Amino acid sequence: MAKVMEGLYYSESHEYVRVEGNIGFIGISDYAQHALGNVVYVDMPEVDDEVAAGEEFGAVESVKAASDLIAPVTGVVVEVNEALEDQPELINSDAYANWIIKVEMSDKSELDNLMDAKAYAAFCEK
Repeated sequence: MAKVMEGLYYSESHEYVRVEGNIGFIGISDYAQHALGNVVYVDMPEVDDEVAAGEEFGAVESVKAASDLIAPVTGVVVEVNEALEDQPELINSDAYANWIIKVEMSDKSELDNLMDAKAYAAFCEK
């Protein structure tokens, strides 16, 4: 069973957002990393790039598949997780500790469109 963390916001495309003030830490869920298998590459945007909710901002590649990353919120990238450039497998070891990008959110009300942990767990069981 995939781990679902309380206090995060989840999208139907299996990205999560951890919110600290106006900053959203975006990554893929434990469910997503299990489904992908061994992650071998993470394609990330650049700092200062804008991401838009519902739009692609990068990709995660595993030995068996590639999956687009879909932004759960709109904002400007303030940091990328550079550790993933050399060690993309960190996502497999702990998907929630190893976020992919940090964004300064432009509209926190977009979080209302995402699922909480309970709703996401139910969604994953479908």
